[in-house]
Amino acid sequence: MTFAWYAHLKDFSNRIWLVAAIISWGIALFEYMFQVAANRIGYTVLSVGELKIIQEVITLSFVPFSLLYLREALRLDYLWLVFAW
Repeated sequence: MTFAWYAHLKDFSNRIWLVAAIISWGIALFEYMFQVAANRIGYTVLSVGELKIIQEVITLSFVPFSLLYLREALRLDYLWLVFAW
């Protein structure tokens, strides 16, 4: 979902927002279909709390995405996020 939400800022910045929105929604729909299926399968083995923790860990993958793909500078804000968690 990170790619769908933020990649348009880099890749589609020269297009009108409607085109960026449609492409991002298409990517998000594709990713969401896998996420729903994974949660249904995961729920047969893990509790909802464990699935939520896994989701939060995956969310922290935004930091490398931001550094490597979006070429954002590393700031203390990212470290505070980890400690606030």
